[in-house]
Amino acid sequence: MTALLDLPPLSAAGFAAIEDQVAALLHTSADVIVTQGEALLPLEAAIRGAAHPGSTALNIVTGPYGRTFGDWLRSCGAEVVDLAVPFHSAVSARQVADALAANPAIDFVSLVHAEAATGNTNPVAEVAAVVREHGALLMLDAVASVAAEPLLTDAWGVDLCVIGGQKAMGGPAGVSAVSVSARAWERIAANPAAPRRSYLSLLDWKERWTDAGRAVLPHAPAQLEMLALGACLDRIAADGLPAVIARHRAASAATRAGVRALGTLTPYVTRDAHAAPVATTLRTAPGVHAGELAATLDPSLPVQPGGGALAAEMLRVNHYGRAASLDTVRACLGALATATGADAGPALHAADAAWAATVEV
Repeated sequence: MTALLDLPPLSAAGFAAIEDQVAALLHTSADVIVTQGEALLPLEAAIRGAAHPGSTALNIVTGPYGRTFGDWLRSCGAEVVDLAVPFHSAVSARQVADALAANPAIDFVSLVHAEAATGNTNPVAEVAAVVREHGALLMLDAVASVAAEPLLTDAWGVDLCVIGGQKAMGGPAGVSAVSVSARAWERIAANPAAPRRSYLSLLDWKERWTDAGRAVLPHAPAQLEMLALGACLDRIAADGLPAVIARHRAASAATRAGVRALGTLTPYVTRDAHAAPVATTLRTAPGVHAGELAATLDPSLPVQPGGGALAAEMLRVNHYGRAASLDTVRACLGALATATGADAGPALHAADAAWAATVEV
């Protein structure tokens, strides 16, 4: 502990190097700002920077975070059009295109890539294409998708892309990052309601750090969290991003195949194409309370009940970061088999086969 407290201060060059690593991970040449807080910080900062009275936002709701974004947008004075789809599915580009056509004034779109809370993932490339054709800005919450599935920020035309390190990256929760396109900077700079002299001000960071040559940090960074973020970025680079993504895809496929073989639980997200690679959500049988079932499991396993109203009917198996492994999947399936009175053998066999087939692709 003393050694950690006695580390030399993180230099501006070291901070900038970590930002550059994040940019490479996001496949972007846009400005990247690493923010000193959990990912809700840059998410709210992006919305409050871009939304204002007189603007119209399309808020795509595929889980609880979409609801939060809608609340923030309304508090900024924006007119909000909510496009909500069932949490066991994903939004389609056609649904987004129809919403944009019905509301030509829309100039901002908020979307969650993967909803870890509900276990679904959205087709960002296709959605981004129709958003860009419409001319609106796109803000993407990629906290649960980064390092778990492809994220091509520039190629897809994402204007504000927010990530956190605590899920598939296998890093800390205390720092996060946002990439900001030139179009997004223009929008924020032109917004008289954008936060200034505030912890939520992206413009402050741009002026005092990015545009100033990244030579002097505006304030003392969260040293340990920044070093942890750099370490997990180094680990992803060493493993190779394609291999990290493949592990997450395999974990999802193996968990879903194993659960189907159990027969006592069913995937909450019905279509495999809509399933997020970071977490598999499960629907319990009628009369079985998910929270009570989760309480019988080994607490070291990455299994938890759903949040809020979903706590009664949903279990969530988190297989991200270091838990994106066949051993973790098998341990979770074995525990669920015991808890529900099922035979673990077929489930483990199905998981093994699905893992092998996915990794080989």
